[in-house]
Amino acid sequence: MIVRFGLYLDLMILFGAPLFGIYSPQPADHRRAALHTLRALYAGAALVGLLLSALALAALTASMSGVPLLEVDWSAAAMLVRETSIGWAWLVRIAALGLFIIVVALSHPMRGPSAGLLTLLGGVALATLAWTGHGAMDEGLTGIVHVSADIFHLLAAGAWIAAIFALGTLLVRAHRSMSRDQAEYLHRALARFAAVGSIAVALLIVTGLVNSWVLVGLSGLATIGTNLYLQLLAIKLLLFIGMLALAALNRFRITPALEEALRRGDQTQALRRLRKSLVVEASLGVAILGLVAWLGMLMPPSAVG
Repeated sequence: MIVRFGLYLDLMILFGAPLFGIYSPQPADHRRAALHTLRALYAGAALVGLLLSALALAALTASMSGVPLLEVDWSAAAMLVRETSIGWAWLVRIAALGLFIIVVALSHPMRGPSAGLLTLLGGVALATLAWTGHGAMDEGLTGIVHVSADIFHLLAAGAWIAAIFALGTLLVRAHRSMSRDQAEYLHRALARFAAVGSIAVALLIVTGLVNSWVLVGLSGLATIGTNLYLQLLAIKLLLFIGMLALAALNRFRITPALEEALRRGDQTQALRRLRKSLVVEASLGVAILGLVAWLGMLMPPSAVG
């Protein structure tokens, strides 16, 4: 479960961070100073993704073979990669992460074409996780709809989660420097994220409903008192509602308050309120990813009759 959680978080950052750079470009005077740090962070995250993918493959092979992780048969792992959809998805992820590292090393990861390519590669790597979930168990039209919903659900979540961490980074920079320019840039980034966040929320709601219909259905709701999967799903929904409430608070109360504070030249209190909100929102997001990793290891009501 820890490996699954790590993969979700890592690949969401690799997709959402370059995407954030596209719709909220960095100020020109910070690009050169941040380039080496950003390259190291991107390459490091991609390497972590490769390591976690290898561990996930080993764990899956060990589970299917009924042996401890340290005794896994790598010939069985190779057969799993060659002969299953999960294996092909794994290969695509490895290729996408490898290309991600090459692009980071050879280009400017904060500029348009490179940022777009990194977003694409991160999105491909993230999308492959759909084949490690329950959607891969379905066949025919249901399977296509389910996997497609999983992919868009992952991408929307990645865009949101990564933006929270990116905004948090900008907030820390603004708070430490006490610079009006940094605070103004943070405000512009918040405004830019508003539209992207609305699209992400809409996608999460629609794809979440599709997945719930396929995995649970109306009849499955009757077993919520005894079914751990449904109970965890209910907790996830409550946490998601909490994130929605905080996002609405940021957009309609805290961001306008920051704008007004910038006009007055006293943004300290507004930045402090924003920091508290983003910390809670990020904590809820991480908790949701933990629940998703747990849910992926349980059988949904549709699979148990």
